[in-house]
Amino acid sequence: MDSAEIQALAQALIHQHGAAFGAQLHHDANSVELTPQPVPPALRGEPAYLAALEACSALGFIAVDAETLAQAWQRQSERSNQFDVTHWPDEPRDFGLSGADPAQAFAHCPRNLGLYGVLPTAEWVGRMARAGVPTVQLRFKSDDKAAVAREIKAAVDAVKDTGAHLFINDHWQGALDAGAYGIHVGQEDLDVIGHRDLETIRTSGTRFGVSTHGYAEMVRAHAVQPSYIALGAVFPTTLKKMATAPQGLARLAAYVRLMKQYPLVAIGGISEDMFPAVRATGVGSVAVVRALVNAPDPEAAAKHLLERMQATA
Repeated sequence: MDSAEIQALAQALIHQHGAAFGAQLHHDANSVELTPQPVPPALRGEPAYLAALEACSALGFIAVDAETLAQAWQRQSERSNQFDVTHWPDEPRDFGLSGADPAQAFAHCPRNLGLYGVLPTAEWVGRMARAGVPTVQLRFKSDDKAAVAREIKAAVDAVKDTGAHLFINDHWQGALDAGAYGIHVGQEDLDVIGHRDLETIRTSGTRFGVSTHGYAEMVRAHAVQPSYIALGAVFPTTLKKMATAPQGLARLAAYVRLMKQYPLVAIGGISEDMFPAVRATGVGSVAVVRALVNAPDPEAAAKHLLERMQATA
């Protein structure tokens, strides 16, 4: 197949999926353009792979995600003996996600973690746990190790007798020391936490959640078989500087189809009015920050958001 024919395949992919994956995302007053990305160097020469690499770059996928998708398109084509431009890859084996050893997985957590409050202090953790929020995360930022340890212990104490599942962001050793239900880390933390430390967390039975921002990071997260995977940022957010553009609902739905073997949490700029659309993708949990901590009456806001979660179950 010559370059003109490969170009034609790439254009067919763009035409088929551009409306979903290349469109502008709208959320409240925010919008972000998923602009075309440079095509990364090709690592193989098959037509399906080359066409998908070009098309996915044109649809705004960053280089590592375009490469991951192109490899999946190639495997899908080999498996089905055809290049089906209509079927966006969503089969785990086409991404190398099959065949994991269950004995190496982290402890299980509920498939539907429900409303997930990401909160700045132990006081907030306690308030929202008592308000009925089923999953809470302490995201306490400090360079003072003693202060971090005190806050984690206070958060663990605060959720006792509430039934809430408490995850500690980043500070995995403090979480283990205090007996927290779980730990949540970002991709950058996987670079810091060594294999021996991961094994310590795994054998402790502590749940382990990992943030992801696209296909390559989901594949990487699967390699450690976490308890759950967070997908985001779904919409624009001002709370954290993101290396990738907001993913949008079409990408979120594709991620859910691919990673459905895990409990999944959608996070990033999700306001109450977007709950139905986010939940329609199949995620079992929606994480919120500002919708709780910036609310005039946080307990009332929690009650209302819990009702919205139930209504969209």
